[in-house]
Amino acid sequence: MLLLVSKIKATWKSDDTEELLDKLFYRPAGYGMAVVSRALGVTPNGITSISILLGVTAGHFFYYRDVTINLIGVILLITSEAMDAADGQLARMTNNHSRYGKIFDGIAGNLMFISIYLHLSARFVVEGGTFWIFAIAIISGISHSFQCAMSDYYRNFYLFFTTSRNIGGIDELEDVQETYKTLSWSKDSLKKTFLRLYLNYTVQQRALSKSILLLYRYVVYQLNGIVPEKLKTEYRKLNRPMIKYGNILTTNTRMIVLFITIFWANVLYYFLFDLIILNTLLVYYSIKEEKISAYLLQFVKEKVSEN
Repeated sequence: MLLLVSKIKATWKSDDTEELLDKLFYRPAGYGMAVVSRALGVTPNGITSISILLGVTAGHFFYYRDVTINLIGVILLITSEAMDAADGQLARMTNNHSRYGKIFDGIAGNLMFISIYLHLSARFVVEGGTFWIFAIAIISGISHSFQCAMSDYYRNFYLFFTTSRNIGGIDELEDVQETYKTLSWSKDSLKKTFLRLYLNYTVQQRALSKSILLLYRYVVYQLNGIVPEKLKTEYRKLNRPMIKYGNILTTNTRMIVLFITIFWANVLYYFLFDLIILNTLLVYYSIKEEKISAYLLQFVKEKVSEN
């Protein structure tokens, strides 16, 4: 049993960044799926593709106001989320990481929630609501995508500074732009499309993360990518309490609110939660992270100069 737990933990990004629900359910379930997939020769992208199918189908099942159909949708969505965990775990188990795999995984999440948002909006209209719900859903979807992107972005920085690992990659805008330019629409249309979408995320992330980028670049270019132990300790002390806010911005919390909405509440309440509560949290989270990063940049400069 202890050996199995150890193997599952080996597929985590880090103990600090894993949510409790992930540790208790999604990571163990994902690990089992990853082990079976590896035995069958299924790739991480193959798992992602199946998770898209299940997630999009779940969205359709939420259109109906029928408890049984909605429960089937919930099961499909939870399975899709477990597979979303499995693709990353399989990638780490087989050391099969790629920029395009990471982008595809992000697109998978977006497609799943696009289906959910559209079907929830259609359900709202059929039940007598206004067609303006579709406009609200679009704005909510954009906000959702940005919230998840920023949370993942800061999580990757946390891994870099506290574990000396760059799991998932921290991509500089200029590097992505250069790679995008080298690809041809005729020969690399899929990869170029993926990178075009990823460029949008990278631009948005940079707009809210100037201080953390300055800190990252200082370590990479001035310290040869080696994070001093004093910086690791200080970074972890200040940023570990922030992880819970980043986690709220991703999937688990919004899924709980989504399920409550589907069975007991008005669809509009879910979108208001996304637009008001989560966007307010995103602003607080980003401002706080930037202040911490600005302090840490000064901290590392002073500590390095002392040595």
